[in-house]
Amino acid sequence: MNNIFIKYTGYLSLVALLSAGCTKQFDKINTNPASYSQSSFDPNYVLTGAELGYTGSADFAYDTWRANLIYCSTMMQGFSTVIGYWAGDKYMLNPVYTAAYWGFDNGFNGSVNGDCAYPEQIKPIVDVVESTIGKDQYKNLHQIARILRVLMLQRITDLYGDCPYFNAGMGYYNKDFFPKYDAQDSIYMDMLKEVSDATAQLDPTADQAPGDVIYTGAGKIAQWQRFGNSLILRIAMRLCKVDPNTAKTYIQAVVGKTFIDNTDNAYVLGDATGGRPTQNRNSQILLGDGGQENFYTRWSNTFINMLKNANDPRLGKVAVTNLYVNENTKIQNPSYNATASVQKGMPNGLDFSTPGHIVSSDTTFTAFTDYSSPNPAMIKRNGPTFILTYAETELLWADAAARFGIGGDPAAHYHSGLVASMTYLSQYDPSIAIDPTTAENYAIANPYNAADGLEMINNQYWLHTCTNLDFYECWCNYRRSGFPTLTQINFPGNATGGTIPRRFPYPLGEADTNPENYQAAHNAVPGGDLLTSRVWWDKQ
Repeated sequence: MNNIFIKYTGYLSLVALLSAGCTKQFDKINTNPASYSQSSFDPNYVLTGAELGYTGSADFAYDTWRANLIYCSTMMQGFSTVIGYWAGDKYMLNPVYTAAYWGFDNGFNGSVNGDCAYPEQIKPIVDVVESTIGKDQYKNLHQIARILRVLMLQRITDLYGDCPYFNAGMGYYNKDFFPKYDAQDSIYMDMLKEVSDATAQLDPTADQAPGDVIYTGAGKIAQWQRFGNSLILRIAMRLCKVDPNTAKTYIQAVVGKTFIDNTDNAYVLGDATGGRPTQNRNSQILLGDGGQENFYTRWSNTFINMLKNANDPRLGKVAVTNLYVNENTKIQNPSYNATASVQKGMPNGLDFSTPGHIVSSDTTFTAFTDYSSPNPAMIKRNGPTFILTYAETELLWADAAARFGIGGDPAAHYHSGLVASMTYLSQYDPSIAIDPTTAENYAIANPYNAADGLEMINNQYWLHTCTNLDFYECWCNYRRSGFPTLTQINFPGNATGGTIPRRFPYPLGEADTNPENYQAAHNAVPGGDLLTSRVWWDKQ
């Protein structure tokens, strides 16, 4: 691991302190103190903190825990759980949890900062952008920060819809402490322009942005160029139904310029010895740091069955049974079973006490230890948090080629994406590597079929984003593509009428901290500010 990751960990607390985005004390909080001025810090340090913030909150993994795992992972039937407060696969609304990624947690556990994206991610990355304008020694750092700002804000707008974008994090610079919510269509147009311009201005002969912990070593600027173009592809593909002409224009512009293999995969490695701020966030939760998530959270039967029915070699690598000795311990059983044939997913929408939904009454139930858990190699505290991968990019190219006839042969891209989605597992740990020959043989034996092309492509995208634990992206692509076809759950008292949620409602705390702009956005959501309403690009 790059030692800058550890060296600059202390800056996380500084970033958290300075990163307030929308409170009633904006003027005080956003006044630049002597310890944090444009002349007294190296912006590389803040870049490190912002990248770490994007992979999970600085104090504990609340945004990852609530948004990525409690909601997205179970709504998408990657994971299943019987823990009562995991509301995702029951389609229940917990407004504190759905607010967690946006910012501030409405006083949960007495906290009103941290645990959220705007303060921990957007303010720091805006500081990097603004503090490097016109400074040649930070030429590439400035462009990387512009790309990352879009990456971070895309996730927020994809989760919530209209949101502060143009003035987000700009309170110190323009004194706009109560930014309005920008329309998502305007946000998307600007994101495409920003990433295109920033990527074009990257210079492999200029500074190498030493604070960057996503890419390290020689050649990182060339990788950032491919990252930027791959991000353009992902952003543009979100528009495939709502604005196909714009989508096609930007997709055509990045043909031949995106990721070339798994070595381009963007991820941040955790640090098992560096304390909570540097550990892999998904791992913290799935290892039970927050409770008994380790024992009662399992791979969903939807996920396991799709792999098992296809005789997919990933099954014997990503899933194990008998991982824990019993439900009262976090101690892993060294004799866990990774045999593909014994893997069994847990149905979604079950708990311990609701009639008709009691897990022990389900016909598949034998014992919790018989349900499949993620392989321990995937949930290491020093493991990777994946941000954007070659497999995703190739599958998006397959979709673009099938849908628009852009970028080449959909069958070839599908083949490459499927192979990459298997062989990348070595980046978790060599123990779960799938050798290229096995992956190639499987892809040859299971070729692309144009008649079912979009379903095949996006089913694989779903499988891949489940295995890389990026359930945010899994949910986004499901909403964009409509695949896979998931059996919806009608749990008693659910908030959606038994349909999979389409967006997160705005945080209720915004009614106090940014009331005028919140109310305007809240009132403007088509269909109401609900789990069932849709963001702009989410068209049927």
